[in-house]
Amino acid sequence: MTAIAIQPGAVLTPGYLDRDGQEQLLAAVRAVLEAAPLYTPRMPKSGKPMSVKMSNCGPLGWVTDEAGYRYQAHHPETGRPWPAMPDMLVAAWRDLAGYVRPPQACLINYYAETARMGLHQDRDEQDFSAPVVSLSLGDTCLFRLGGTRRNDPTRSIHLASGDALVLGGEARLVFHGVDRIMPGSSTLLSEGGRINLTLRRVSQ
Repeated sequence: MTAIAIQPGAVLTPGYLDRDGQEQLLAAVRAVLEAAPLYTPRMPKSGKPMSVKMSNCGPLGWVTDEAGYRYQAHHPETGRPWPAMPDMLVAAWRDLAGYVRPPQACLINYYAETARMGLHQDRDEQDFSAPVVSLSLGDTCLFRLGGTRRNDPTRSIHLASGDALVLGGEARLVFHGVDRIMPGSSTLLSEGGRINLTLRRVSQ
């Protein structure tokens, strides 16, 4: 389990979670999703549905709809508070983030085999000194990583089940996205597809 510097501030740890760890985390995530079901988010203004399904856990959750991008304390469809963040996720943040304050939100994105995510920045937080920590479960994805300007050159890397990626420092506001999912590349999820867990500190 050796960390690899992809570019300044972007650190990949392949196989951060072994198979047993992946199964434990998946069970914890499924329990979260029983309380906060996946839903289809919508793009600001247009209301166009995104191809991923989404939920959250922790004190805050990131949502998007016609009103824009924001963090809020409750599920947009059930109205209930987001479930608590599983201990495994808090432990991963402590291990990987190098940041003294705890995470406040974990965005859960589920990618079916045809889902993707366009290039974007994570910039709805107040505290950019805290990194973004992501964990992958399920099928491998082709992940695109660029610079802090949309037209900067990009590179592609594979993120497999159990991999951890940290974007901090110079890479905290880089553009990134998911070009495609590789169906059948993992047996972890019985339904196939990929779950991405993105841990963030929201306030300063």
